[in-house]
Amino acid sequence: MANSSLKALAANRLSDGIAVWAVKVGDSFHWTENWSSASALNAADAAELEAWGIQQAQQDQIVSERLIDVVSEGASLMPSRLRERIVAAGPTVRPDLGKQAEHIQHARAA
Repeated sequence: MANSSLKALAANRLSDGIAVWAVKVGDSFHWTENWSSASALNAADAAELEAWGIQQAQQDQIVSERLIDVVSEGASLMPSRLRERIVAAGPTVRPDLGKQAEHIQHARAA
């Protein structure tokens, strides 16, 4: 069953435009390029996450910071909106490039 009260913080790194997501490690947040490492917090705790994202934007670390809705799909979490799923997967026009290619390479190696 979907839990729409979960939130994650998505953004783009200012230095290269790469999509990044916030991950909580201990009491602090960091950026990850890997969606599966992103932290999903309940809506009540997401205010702290959002404040950190705003601070990162003000320090010119990231742009386009946004809280996104996250849903449970089996044992994994996924962005609820198609747009955010595309961002997490990489470009749709060339599945042999970007994050999509990494997933294909891992599957072939397994």
